[in-house]
Amino acid sequence: METMNTWFDQAFSGAPVMAILRGFTPTRTVELAQRGWDAGITCIEVPIQSPAAVAALEAVANAAADRGFSVGAGTVVSPELVVAAYNSGAVFTVAPGFDPAVAKASMDLSMPHLPGVATGTDVQQAAGFGMKWVKAFPASVLGSAWFSAMKGPFPAMRFVATGGMNARNAAEYLQAGAHVVAVGSALEDDTQIDLLTNLFVSR
Repeated sequence: METMNTWFDQAFSGAPVMAILRGFTPTRTVELAQRGWDAGITCIEVPIQSPAAVAALEAVANAAADRGFSVGAGTVVSPELVVAAYNSGAVFTVAPGFDPAVAKASMDLSMPHLPGVATGTDVQQAAGFGMKWVKAFPASVLGSAWFSAMKGPFPAMRFVATGGMNARNAAEYLQAGAHVVAVGSALEDDTQIDLLTNLFVSR
């Protein structure tokens, strides 16, 4: 488990931003991933809720390998999807909630897993499973104060703020205690890319 935690430590060491590329064609997904990589955002997630999304993940995984990067699969809600993610070239998995069976299936294939949490109970269960990184979802509904509150009982836990995040509110959540923000459509907006880059260039 510590190796899995260390993987996320290293993956997010260069930039406190993860890009989520949902619902695009394979070609467009690769284009946006390339924009993210060029901007210094090296952690890319492609949710796999449909066969078309799996094809997009495969395309990005191939492009990532060519550049020495890695890509993860999102919305992985079953052990079967863990296998699909692995077969498509993903190197980590992300889920909207914490399911021990999904987490174990991912780790059995040596893929670090980032589970979703929204309550203290969720965080405590993930911590009990040995996880140091979790995805706080939906972050914009939870609010930035949620992150400040969770730092008290869970000082060692590291949170990826996901859901409703963009370049304009990212700094607020990072200052409140989130370690990483996950953004969706920002890579289609040149202005947001510049703002996101400024977040980690100045750190």
